Amino acid sequence: MKTICKTCLLAAGILSLSHSAMAQETEINDMTTPLHLLRPEYKVPYGDLTAEQVKTDIDRVFAYIEQHTPVRVLDADGKEVTDYRHIPHGATLDRGAFRIGSYEWGVTYQALLDAAEVTGDDRYKDYVVRRFKFLAEVAPGFRKLYEQYKDTDAQMEQILHPKALDDAGAMCCAMMKARIADPSLPLSDLIENYFAFIEHGQYRLPDGTFARHRPQHNTIWLDDMFMGVPSLAYRGIYKKEESTRYFNEAAKVSRQFIDRMFVPEKGLYRHGYVEGLAQQPTFHWARANGWAIVTNCELLDALPEDHPDRPFLLEQLRRHIKGLAAYQSSEGFWHQLVDRSDSYLETSATAIYVYCIAHAINKGWIEGITYGPVAQLGWHAVSTQIKEGGQVDGTCVGTGMGFDPAFYYYRPANYQAAHGYGPVIWAGAEMIRLLGHWYPRTNDSGLHYYKVKQTNPSPLFYLTEDGQGEAVE
Repeated sequence: MKTICKTCLLAAGILSLSHSAMAQETEINDMTTPLHLLRPEYKVPYGDLTAEQVKTDIDRVFAYIEQHTPVRVLDADGKEVTDYRHIPHGATLDRGAFRIGSYEWGVTYQALLDAAEVTGDDRYKDYVVRRFKFLAEVAPGFRKLYEQYKDTDAQMEQILHPKALDDAGAMCCAMMKARIADPSLPLSDLIENYFAFIEHGQYRLPDGTFARHRPQHNTIWLDDMFMGVPSLAYRGIYKKEESTRYFNEAAKVSRQFIDRMFVPEKGLYRHGYVEGLAQQPTFHWARANGWAIVTNCELLDALPEDHPDRPFLLEQLRRHIKGLAAYQSSEGFWHQLVDRSDSYLETSATAIYVYCIAHAINKGWIEGITYGPVAQLGWHAVSTQIKEGGQVDGTCVGTGMGFDPAFYYYRPANYQAAHGYGPVIWAGAEMIRLLGHWYPRTNDSGLHYYKVKQTNPSPLFYLTEDGQGEAVE
């Protein structure tokens, strides 16, 4: 064993030489060099990763969104309004690059709360709290304007009068999480307004499954699994006296989505489902599969350990992760249509999968040895799409339900799509948590996850019985 390690150490030294130096000394061949240790030309980073590197990426994204999501009210002339009790007609929220009350930002708020918990960096939490307090403070004034003039700022209209789960679900869940952590936050009115729509305002099928009349009558969107189910689940924590009711409702609705939309032979979900059709459109859109897997994680996080639906949901998560892992590209990304390798590589879905796979490892739901490298390769891919200024590139814009492949193949991808920012922060936070108790190392050029830190400097090593790896004297 020691002979192997010394050989590998020698090989590492040889391979560190430049090609020109090697050419001068000796020809590289199977006799002179362990060719299996030659460094491949990877398209994304491979191997080493530290929590500090991940935090640097999160900070770049955070700096960008903080700069481009102002919290001000402006009157019709563009002057700042500071007395929110008397907001003038025609006033609007200041327009940045992103809407601070959209479902994309509901995801971003949840990701930042998680990042604050993982890193101890209170700037992330302060960002969320400041915007939530701002929305709570301006809401009564804008509501008064609407009652008087029957119109209001478009962003506030989405908050005050939600018309779809997109308007209510992710924001409601984010606010409930924030208030569970800090009951002093003045969010009760906004939460109740959102949840009233989720529970009673959104159209449902007779069995309670969230549905739409778009683009067809009684259409189920996989997106709505995420827009509705986590809020039902966290309502059970937010309203402890009604926890059983909401936990059961969340699990029931989730199972109804799974029954209709999961395709077992592929381990993937279809994007849409039209009730009553004998032949369903089956396109495995990446971000929709992201919404499904994060819903499953959120539900398992919220449900009690003894909930009767928990074993089924846990096994469903494992089936989905196994299916997704089989389609990861060589670059670490997943494709816009997960099972079609000629569709483009997409950032937001990749980030969601990284978050969920890392989260499932951290929770002990799946094996870190098997799936840690999958998550890390995915993070390396995502990190290449974070621009120097913090913009997240390669994200598919908002996408309805399609009945043909061209619709999905040619959806634009752009850094201005808000859908990428929350998932990237969430993925980064969970990777930091993962790196806190797993130890990735390359061994024989391949990335491996170890429960015990490996200190052997050899590029090829064996584990001793205690898992420490061969000591180097």
